[in-house]
Amino acid sequence: MTEQESRGASHVPVMLDRVVGLLAPSLQGGASAARRDGAETVDRVVVDATLGLGGHAQAILSRYTRARLIGLDRDREALARSQERLAPFGDRFTGVHAVYDRIADVLAGLGIRRVHGVLFDLGVSSLQLDEAGRGFAYAQDAPLDMRMDQSSGPTAADVLNTYDATRLTRILRRYGEERFASRIAAAVVRERQKQPFDTSARLVELVRAAIPAATRRTGGNPAKRTFQALRIEVNGELEALERALPAAVDALAVGGRAVVLSYHSLEDRLVKQVFAAGATSTAPPGLPVELPEHRPVLELLASEPPTDEEVAANPRAASARLRAAERIREAA
Repeated sequence: MTEQESRGASHVPVMLDRVVGLLAPSLQGGASAARRDGAETVDRVVVDATLGLGGHAQAILSRYTRARLIGLDRDREALARSQERLAPFGDRFTGVHAVYDRIADVLAGLGIRRVHGVLFDLGVSSLQLDEAGRGFAYAQDAPLDMRMDQSSGPTAADVLNTYDATRLTRILRRYGEERFASRIAAAVVRERQKQPFDTSARLVELVRAAIPAATRRTGGNPAKRTFQALRIEVNGELEALERALPAAVDALAVGGRAVVLSYHSLEDRLVKQVFAAGATSTAPPGLPVELPEHRPVLELLASEPPTDEEVAANPRAASARLRAAERIREAA
């Protein structure tokens, strides 16, 4: 086992016990579950829409022996490692190279109409953060790539070297919530005329120089918001999430549960909106009786930050927010 593989196998997934526990009612079934030759029937399907290194998936498959897990990931290297890790589960695991907004297509291709659980662990995977050459970590000098799927699409360097100042400002402000977006964008456009951007260290120094000194003294590395914005832009993360969340809710069977871990306010806002919409009656105001087709399709289960113990087990959980909901009726 390589050093990277060893780290993946020993890595503690974010809020693992709570994630796995929230899926319990929909995946473990009742005491009267059908059995064949003394073995439990595999009749529950769960989608791990952000498979990564397979830590959550491994725990789910280990604990819920009636479950079959469909794992999606756009990162081919992460998918290959998780497939090796989860090989002992045989045909209870299926890995698919896909972005999570293709949930409906993936399930249709597998002949699956309804699932009993969906998990999203959003943001950057441990593999992507730990491998300096991927360019996700601003603390290490590396090529400005930031693609989760390195087989296609523009890199962060492409964005920096081709977007005009207005477009750069917009993505830094929207995706990075960066107060000094226009100053950073202007500096990028000015400096790339001297030499195109290709590595992260130069970008970190540019951001540091572009923002006021008083701001640099607080809030950690001043480049973190710029790197977040570039990563979201390169991978189309928010657009994909906007499509994926409704598709995940649509795929749930009654009693099925969706669990989402998000790591910044933009992701969490989308999750909150989709779950809240599903948990709200659509009955017109003043209607004396709520008709069945107007009743909520979701019940909200959880909206929680990590505990101190969970952050100690995995410091990357510090910014996490867990939300969960259960499907309580079919759509009209």
